Amino acid sequence: MMEYRIEKLGTAGDGLATGPVFIAGALPSETVRATPIAPDRATLDAVLTASPERVAPPCAHAADCGACALQHWALPAQAEWKRGRIEAALRRAGQDVSVTLAHQSRPGTRRRADLSVLRRADGAITIGFHGPNGVLDIPDCRLLHPELLALLPRLADAMRSLSGFNARADAAINMLDSGPDILLRLDATLTAHDTQRLAWFAEDAGIPRIATRAGIAVQRAPVHHAFAGRRVTPPPGAFLQATADGEAAIIAAVLAALPAKRKRGPIIDLFAGIGTLSFPLAELAPVLAFEGAADAAAALDAGARAAGGRVTATRRDLFRQPLLPAELKPATTIVLDPPYAGAADQIAQIIRAPGAPLVYVSCNAVALERDARTLHAAGYRASGAAVIDQFLWSPHVEAVIGFTPPRASR
Repeated sequence: MMEYRIEKLGTAGDGLATGPVFIAGALPSETVRATPIAPDRATLDAVLTASPERVAPPCAHAADCGACALQHWALPAQAEWKRGRIEAALRRAGQDVSVTLAHQSRPGTRRRADLSVLRRADGAITIGFHGPNGVLDIPDCRLLHPELLALLPRLADAMRSLSGFNARADAAINMLDSGPDILLRLDATLTAHDTQRLAWFAEDAGIPRIATRAGIAVQRAPVHHAFAGRRVTPPPGAFLQATADGEAAIIAAVLAALPAKRKRGPIIDLFAGIGTLSFPLAELAPVLAFEGAADAAAALDAGARAAGGRVTATRRDLFRQPLLPAELKPATTIVLDPPYAGAADQIAQIIRAPGAPLVYVSCNAVALERDARTLHAAGYRASGAAVIDQFLWSPHVEAVIGFTPPRASR
């Protein structure tokens, strides 16, 4: 064992001591005793001098579950750390801007989950997150919405008798406006009896739809979700913001980041998904929305047509085929909400375009720093940044940043 003084937290939420040595469970300013297990990693044995921000984890499963890395840290301190990470990333990129904390979701509000399902040797079913010791039941999870959490034992009971589930599966659940929407990724093929069993479960639990990778297994009612009052039918397993309040905060931050004076013309929404931002933006101006996933683009297109045409949806793989400067030219503002990898290729085309203001929605501080550095070199300047923390007790952080183009900066 060795003693370490923790200087700060690493990006994964581990305590970082000189070396560097990463120690999971340790907090900044603490002195700890830990056992080295690799040149850059040690296992926490004892906290000798505790941080004043250390708290008792609210969940009994915190050490074993695998979903929450930071339950031993007070939520206000976590929020400030996340805000600081975004501010530091932007400053390293040359962007000197004030970063505010716009929102921190409350416990028990997470409305989507991707869970592991395990059939044990005795036939019992375990549904939970995949922790260091395997899949763990989470009967009193502090993250999940109570309605979603209450569904899990009933889902386990329904899956127990399925012939199309041998040993391991995954269950992606979205709490849509129409009710729970379930996508099962099974390790075998459903039989007719399996489908009937799932239909009984859906009827009893009030679930409109259950799908597998092979297609829709049960559809007992229409599936819908609304953005700015416009209904969309999300595909099974569709991306949805983690909490309803977090989604509202992201939308509000995007709208606030739009330039106060906008020319007449369309807003271009890149990586539009199923329309989370497209439909709120369409209340201000026509929107040209681009999305690469076929099922999401189809759902967005159908919802846009039903809503009356303020959103024009186009399927396009923006990694393989980013919009070119001539295609970006009509935009009065560009809204960019890329996946975790960021949007290096699309940014490269944006800086060659005539110069519309840009609103960047980030879910990865590392990718944000890279893209913000490219923008800074091209003369774009950050005009404001808001942090949204909807992944409690995790190092994951999201932010909305407005960028002013070079011509407007001069």
